[in-house]
Amino acid sequence: MAHTNSGRKSMEQELGELIDQLQLDELQKRFLRSRWLDQVLWMEAKAGQTQFRYYALRLVAIVGGVIVPALVGLNFTGPASGIVHGVTLVLGLAVAISVAVEEFFHYGERWRHYRSTVEVLKSEGWQLFQLSGRYERHTSHQDAYGEFADRVEQILNADVSKFITEVVREKNDTQSPK
Repeated sequence: MAHTNSGRKSMEQELGELIDQLQLDELQKRFLRSRWLDQVLWMEAKAGQTQFRYYALRLVAIVGGVIVPALVGLNFTGPASGIVHGVTLVLGLAVAISVAVEEFFHYGERWRHYRSTVEVLKSEGWQLFQLSGRYERHTSHQDAYGEFADRVEQILNADVSKFITEVVREKNDTQSPK
């Protein structure tokens, strides 16, 4: 996690320095930091956390899912039989728990959701910084700021709607009889 925090600090510093260079007044720069940069940093962190959880749970399920049948197929006798039986039971439980936890929390979907949204926000920021894309018709950052602020709010509102829809769908899927 120390590497993640240093990466976050580095990104925060780099983007903060870029914001300082924009042709905006101080209040607009504060808004840019409070709304856009804060969301980029938060979603970047959440994407990293959920990706780690997803990979960890999937790795346990995959590796354990391969090892358990192999252990079941071994024909040990004597004291080794009890140890192999215990290891097989523990690994089988670890696989089942990993699959159940991932199914319940949908870390894979959450990771992709956060990653997608943060990349859209970053792209929007880079377009503003460079006055490119949708902002290329503007002659200054000051001139483009209103459109950028509106666009960031649209992205965040769409993100919230999509997330709530997915959570409600997940809840309904797990509660409805099959």
